[in-house]
This record gives sequence, C-alpha cells and structure tokens, in this order.
Amino acid sequence: MAPVAELYLGDVSRSDPRFDLSTANKIKVIGVTGLILALTIAITSVVAVRLVRPLRVLAAAAQRPADQHIRVPVTTRDETGYLAAAFNEFTARRERLEEQRKAMVSDIAHELRTPLTNIRGWLEVTRDGIAEPDPELLAGLHEEALLLQRVVDDLQDLAAADAGTLKLHRELLSAGELLSHVAAAHGAQAEASGITLLKQVPDDVQLEADPVRMRQIVGNLVSNAFRHTSAGGTITLTAEQTDDHVLLAVRDTGSGIAPEDLPHIFDRFWRAEKSRSRRTGGSGLGLAIVRHLVTAHGGTVTATSDPGVETVFTLHLPKPRRAERHRA
Repeated sequence: MAPVAELYLGDVSRSDPRFDLSTANKIKVIGVTGLILALTIAITSVVAVRLVRPLRVLAAAAQRPADQHIRVPVTTRDETGYLAAAFNEFTARRERLEEQRKAMVSDIAHELRTPLTNIRGWLEVTRDGIAEPDPELLAGLHEEALLLQRVVDDLQDLAAADAGTLKLHRELLSAGELLSHVAAAHGAQAEASGITLLKQVPDDVQLEADPVRMRQIVGNLVSNAFRHTSAGGTITLTAEQTDDHVLLAVRDTGSGIAPEDLPHIFDRFWRAEKSRSRRTGGSGLGLAIVRHLVTAHGGTVTATSDPGVETVFTLHLPKPRRAERHRA
C-alpha cells in the first residue's frame, strides 16, 4: 500500500520546513510570477519591434509613388530579409522596365516623325508651287508612306506578341520550299547589290509552322544580312533536322557583330551604330520581331558572329509532330 498523503495548509506552528501558503509566500509567488510576466512582455516587445519595423518600412516604401523606385535596407537574414531583398529586386526590375518604356516611346516617336516630316515637307512645297508633282516626287512620297506603314505593322506585331494574341496558322511545311520563296523574293536585291544568295537544304526537312510568319522571320534575317554585307559577299540559307529540332540558318559574310553587341541585337530599336540612319539600319524592330515570332512557335533564335568573317542567325524550331505520326 502507498503511504498516506498529507496536505499542509499554512500551519505555521509546525516546524516542518515545507512550503506553505502563508501571506509572505503568496507575495513571493505573486512577485516571481509578475517578474516572469514582465520579462516575457519585454522580450516579446523587443522581438515584435524587430519583426514589425522592417515590415513597416516595406509598407511605407510600397505606398510611395511608383516613379520614385524606393529601396529598403536588408537588415536580417530571415523571412523578413528575404522579403526585403525580393522587394528591392522587384523595384530594380520595375525601374528597368520604366527606362525601357521611356526609351521605346522616344524611339517610336523618332521612327514615325522622320517619314511624316518628309511627307509633310514635300506636300507643302508642292502645294506652294515650289515643286512639281512629277512621277519621281510621287515615288518618293510613296516610299516614305511604305516605310511608315512598315514601322506601324512591326509595332502591331510586337504588341500582339506581348499581349499573347498573336495567332498562328500552323501547317506542315517543306523547309526547301520556304527558303526558296524567301530567296526568290530577295533575288532582285541580291543581283542589284552584287551579293550571291545561296540555298542549301535537304529535300526531306520539314517543319510545322505558320508559312506567312516563317517567311516574315527568314525575310527579316535576310534583309538584315543584306544591310551588313558588301558587294561580292555571300548570304547562305540552310536547313537541317536533328533528333529534336529543325534548324534554319542565315549565314552572311558581312561586317559582323562585335561581342559586346551580341546580347542586345534582339532588343527593340537597338542599333550597334547609333549614328546610322533608318534607311541603312532599318527600324530597329526586325530582329525583335524575329525573336517574338520564333518564341510563339515554341522555338529559340541565336546569333554568333566573327567580325569581318561571318555572322550566323540560327532558328531552333520544334520537330514537327505530324511528320512523326505519318512515319508511324
């Protein structure tokens, strides 16, 4: 049997040193409890302030006007610090996008202003009787109108690609026929420029893509190659099929691209030669459109260049699934 338990309730007459619930002991208990509670509140307050202060800084920064691009200090390595670092990264990305937007608006205004100014100037001198509306003048005005229309069409294509509304009408294409169409369209320009335009394509290479958009893609690359290739040079169109991709390449023996310029060639309105005119350098949208259209087809585009020797633009497009089903 267990020994009998005894409970002592504050009998001060006993000499037993066991704890009792006397008034003095109650005061001690209350004092210790209060001290522990005070320490708990103090520690909690310090921790809370340390946690809340960065959040308040983040909240204040988020409420500032968007054009100020405020960054917050990263003072901890916990979740709050990670949040502050992510906020700063988002701010930096937003700042870059804002700079690109401003630069793009300026570039668009410049690209549209030039042909509009030319058209307006010639119309005014014709109206005032200074110039006669002869066929040569009308041809010049028509050329300026075409340049203006081309810039507008390029901007419309980019806007559709950005919005995800670019529609593709895919079908099974022969790479040889595609490159033959592009070569025929630029045959007169090649003859006039003294440039040799070649095509090297096996008969069995096929791809599944929008034929109109693919002619636009390859045509933009060929036009870009013409602008950088002198008389006596060569532009070669090739196609090959690997296990996973169809590779279309445009190779030229032109001036080439400097290594520091290669990362930027697909940016909108970017030109390696800042002083180059629109007539010799294009609108600066052709390669950007190429990248967006290739991406819409599920592929990628790369560029390599050996300045003064050759430049190669390569399209990496998915292997056609229809062809695989036909072989199966």
